[in-house]
Amino acid sequence: MKAPAQITIGQLAKATGTKTETIRYYERIGLLRAPDRTRGNYRSYADGHMQSLTFIRRARELGFSIEDVRELLELTGQRERPCADVDCIAARHLATTELKIAALKRLRGELRSTLAACKGGRIADCRVVQALSPQQRAGKGNKEREARAASL
Repeated sequence: MKAPAQITIGQLAKATGTKTETIRYYERIGLLRAPDRTRGNYRSYADGHMQSLTFIRRARELGFSIEDVRELLELTGQRERPCADVDCIAARHLATTELKIAALKRLRGELRSTLAACKGGRIADCRVVQALSPQQRAGKGNKEREARAASL
């Protein structure tokens, strides 16, 4: 039987598009299994590391938290189990993502209206600066609270 190919951290980083410090971090927090060491005490990664790191990278690109990725990795080792737990993690992440999208849409609307109100004059009269200033935000919050109180 052929022994698995061993690669260095630099080769693993290049192959997966991951910075070496990120790889070390994933090892420190137990997300990526610690590799064997050479006689010179260098890390020596196997194919399993490449597969795990590729999985981690893809999950992180999709916005899964470190803890979600940890749970997903644990579940991938239990191949005969029903995928309901994986579905639950993905559904929870989808719900969080949809909340973030809604917040970003509100932010986009606020930025558009602020920019539309800007006349391009002096900074002293700039609507963007006014919208960002603490005095403006405090006044807006008070008006919103007063409107809510009046509607009760």
